[in-house]
Amino acid sequence: MRRCYLVCYDICEPKRLRRVHKTMKGFGEPWQYSVFFCVLKDIDRVRLQTALEMVMNLREDKVMILDLGPDEEEARANTTVLGPSLPPGCRGMVVL
Repeated sequence: MRRCYLVCYDICEPKRLRRVHKTMKGFGEPWQYSVFFCVLKDIDRVRLQTALEMVMNLREDKVMILDLGPDEEEARANTTVLGPSLPPGCRGMVVL
């Protein structure tokens, strides 16, 4: 069963930041510079966390993985964006 996740990160060093961003591109779609929306099977959720732990510094960097539930349409529809809209392909968003 797939679940939706919002992954946000704060990486202290530019080289690691690029590695984390590249890793995240393999798992989801970017919504902001350090925010990704992912729809993952349970095993892919574990793979994502493992991949991130390998490229980040666990003492300096932070990653939050927020579980938005199993319904992708609902997760997207419940997202409100203030300011410029999300990139193309991020369907179902409310822009204020």
